[in-house]
Amino acid sequence: MNVIDCKGLTKVYGRTKALNHLSFTIEENKITGLIGRNGAGKTTLLKIIAGFMRETSGEVEVFSEKPFNNLFVSSNVIYINDQMNFPTALSLKEILNVAAAFYENWNHELANRLFDYFSFHQDQQYNDLSKGMKSAFNMIVGLSARCALTMFDEPTTGMDAAVRKDFYRALLKEYIAYPRTIILSSHHLNEIEDLLEDILLLKNGKEHLHMPIAELRTWAIGMEGLTANVNEWIRDREVIHSKNIGLDHMYVVVRNDFSKDEKLEAQAAGVTITPVSSSDVCVYLTSKTKGGIDDVFIKD
Repeated sequence: MNVIDCKGLTKVYGRTKALNHLSFTIEENKITGLIGRNGAGKTTLLKIIAGFMRETSGEVEVFSEKPFNNLFVSSNVIYINDQMNFPTALSLKEILNVAAAFYENWNHELANRLFDYFSFHQDQQYNDLSKGMKSAFNMIVGLSARCALTMFDEPTTGMDAAVRKDFYRALLKEYIAYPRTIILSSHHLNEIEDLLEDILLLKNGKEHLHMPIAELRTWAIGMEGLTANVNEWIRDREVIHSKNIGLDHMYVVVRNDFSKDEKLEAQAAGVTITPVSSSDVCVYLTSKTKGGIDDVFIKD
């Protein structure tokens, strides 16, 4: 069953297309990583899915219904980001107690255990928390709600390394205990890669890649050697990154559509072949130039 179905989804702000004819589906009970650089359209997409805003054109369905101002969608979706607003008249403990009335599957025992683990105090006010502690409290709400569709938008903003690790561990254990559809938005794929089953990579509001994370790990390879040798092997290939090393060497990242025999031949010709991390592949694919920041320093 598809939990989310987008067809030609477009969102326009003035002259800017935040989403540009975006089409994809997300199946139930999977953890999907929504990856992209700042401004790629991740937050806009999540807000449309959550029903917070209406698309400009195209179609989007969540649980086979239009999400905008839809009570059924709202009761089965939770969207967590770093701009959460909670009633200022309520303490943190009171916020958790009230949340239990909003979410049918709310796990109050889990909420209380996480509340104590992260050393919150019941009389604390949300607006008095540091940015990292706000993110930790948001995480408690997101996990404890146990919504059928749970979306975390850059959830670790302000968290220190230890708390981030705790969050990822808690998310995985809770997902195993209570499977649901989770979208985890981030531009730090290296931190969340081990949690993911699928990845949706956005660039300029468009779907750039949508595939199982296992496939992404072998999607590209690195090739390094004498410039002439490397150029011979990448002719007519999809190069996503390249840089010169010294006067006559170069390193490239290229789509991995080589056969086993071709790789052996390239290595015999003096070309070194290395794996490329999923995180680096995403960085290269969303870069404006194949050389990255180095291109700024190239003299005409």
